[in-house]
Formats: sequence, C-alpha cells, structure tokens
Amino acid sequence: MIPLITAIWQTESWQRQMQQMIRDPEQLFSRLGLDIADRPDLAAALAQFPLRVTEAFIAKMQTGDWNDPLLLQVLPQAQEMTPQAGFVDDPLAELDANPVPGLIHKYHGRVLLITSPACAIHCRYCFRRNFPYSANNPSQRDWQQALDYIAAHPEINEVILSGGDPLAASDDYLHKLISRIASIPHVDTLRLHTRLPLVLPARITPELIATLSRHRLRTVMVIHCNHANEIDNATRNALSALQKAGITLLNQSVLLKGINDNVDTLITLSRRLFEVGVMPYYLHVLDKVRGASHFDVSEHQAQTLMRGVLAGLPGYLVPRLVREDPHASSKRPLALL
Repeated sequence: MIPLITAIWQTESWQRQMQQMIRDPEQLFSRLGLDIADRPDLAAALAQFPLRVTEAFIAKMQTGDWNDPLLLQVLPQAQEMTPQAGFVDDPLAELDANPVPGLIHKYHGRVLLITSPACAIHCRYCFRRNFPYSANNPSQRDWQQALDYIAAHPEINEVILSGGDPLAASDDYLHKLISRIASIPHVDTLRLHTRLPLVLPARITPELIATLSRHRLRTVMVIHCNHANEIDNATRNALSALQKAGITLLNQSVLLKGINDNVDTLITLSRRLFEVGVMPYYLHVLDKVRGASHFDVSEHQAQTLMRGVLAGLPGYLVPRLVREDPHASSKRPLALL
C-alpha cells in the first residue's frame, strides 16, 4: 500500500475532493509510478466511458503494479471496445421499468430513485455506464411525479436511493428528499446504495449522519466493496460512525475476473467486512453491460468458487451468489455446485 502521509487532498472537504477527482490517466499513473507510454490502448476506451477516481481510492492502490485489484476496477482497457455477444447497453432492462423520470420499479414492495447522476469513481464494469441520466435527473421540484407514483402504490414499503451515487448529493438535497419520502405513510424503510464510504470516506460527516437519522424511516446502507484492500482506517472510521448512528450496514460485491475471483480473496473480504461492522449481503455475477466483458466470470466458475467460500467461512459471513436478470421478479440465487 502507499505509505500513509498527510497529503493536501486529505485536508480538503469532501466536496473539494469530488471536484478534484482524477480524470486524466497521466495523473493517475503518475500517482502510482506507472508509465502511460506502456498503455497506448487507453484512448478509445476513455472516449466511450471517461476516467473518474478519487485521491482517497488511489491512496489504497499499490504503486508500480498494473494488476493492482483496485486499479483494475477503474483502468480503461482495450477490451472494452471489442463487441461481445450478449453484452448490451441496458443489461437489466431498467428502461422498461422506468415509469416516471428518476424512478425504477422492478420488484414488488420497493422502488429505486436515481438520486444523483454523479459518482466519485467510474467503475469500468458499472451496469449503468450507458444509462440515460440526463432523462432521469429530476430537480427537487420535479421529484413530485416520482413521489406521487410511490404514494399511489401502497404495496411499496421501501425506497432505495441510488445513482450514480446518492451521497454525491448535498445534505440539504438529501434532507428534503428523504423528508418527502418519510411523509408517505406506507413507506417504512430507506435504503441507500453507495460506494462513497470506500472511495470518499470524508463524505461521512456528522451532518450527513444527522440527515440520515432525523426521520422516522429505518435506514439501511448497502456499500459496494469488491476487495479487502478497499477498507482502510478512514473507511473503518466512516463505517463505525454510521453504525453508531443505528444505520444497518450491508455489502454487495461483483465477482470480477482478475480482481476477486478466487476463494482466499473472497474469504478475506467477508472477514474484513465483518471486522468493520458490515455484513456480506450479495455477490453478483457480472451484469452483461457493453464494455465490461473482460471482467466476466462464468456462472459455473462462480458456483465452484462459492463452494470454497462456504467451506472456509461461517454461514453468516457467506454472501448470497446471485444474478440479476431483466424482467425477473427478483434476483436469481445461483445454487452451489
């Protein structure tokens, strides 16, 4: 790991760190002691899906290592430009479940709100890398259509804030939106899907925690961590503060070729998550989004890996291996071989 020093970025507010995220591969490689001349294949992939990564996430990467498991999650690759059968722009058919702007309703009892189109990091395997955020980015005033939809469906008891990343929104924005959600009587649970405790732990401020705690809803935060190296002391402290506030913490990972597709890595991840108060929840096989086929691990290999994980962990630390299929009524558990 990069030695811990007090770098300038560590003294900046989370908003400043977002603004100063690395967008230039030459800057990224300079931080890691890598030579951009070794990777002439980057330009085309960058044109399709730009680079975005925070200094806080870069600080967890190993210098001089092109195969660092955190770097590979954000590193543009030539393979992204090679068409692969079955890999499409909208692998989960979310646009077919998008009845009003900003709202996705796929599963009974819950809906998802695209709370912010922004992310602090661009994961190259992101299933929404081609999502039309411009058509699904309501302002505070425009949320009424989505809230009316939720109010008109009394079977909806849970609202999920996603994105982008919902924590890229300001505290004021989140407070106003959550307050309006909490005013709908049949909604009792708020869930947030976020990467920021890992890639921008400075975002977990006392003000944010107050925002997430001052309403009547039960609050669940699902973080997205794929490798134990993503969890450093800053992330541990952020998660501890959330846990002390009574927020339930779960993790979902994606099984990624060359990053976490071995038994020991997955076992270490689950143990590390438990150490910092997070329960493993889902391990997803890759959503087949265009540009991400080089990360794909077959279902058969995934099932075989999970047998080893199950043998090496107590059951409560074993995430559920699932695939999300378009138009299905739920995620599909993959039986172990």
